[in-house]
Amino acid sequence: MSIIAWVVLGLLAGAIAKAIYPGGQGGGFLSTMVLGVVGAFLGGTLHTFLTTGSLQLVNTGLTLPGVFIAVLGAMLAIFIWQSFNRRSI
Repeated sequence: MSIIAWVVLGLLAGAIAKAIYPGGQGGGFLSTMVLGVVGAFLGGTLHTFLTTGSLQLVNTGLTLPGVFIAVLGAMLAIFIWQSFNRRSI
């Protein structure tokens, strides 16, 4: 996948995840993109593990199912990030 596709997938998945997830996450353009890219990797890896049983670091593509999996992964990343931040305060 090209860099431009990574940026588009990251922005799309991160923005959708931030809109769906309750509470305020803060952050700007760059944090939304990074959240979406991390979500694509996290969601793709979990999807591969659940469907094949093998743990591989994979990403999702710029398709409708790929964006859906990336949004779920980004929401999981938000949950994990907020869990760590609450404990450190």
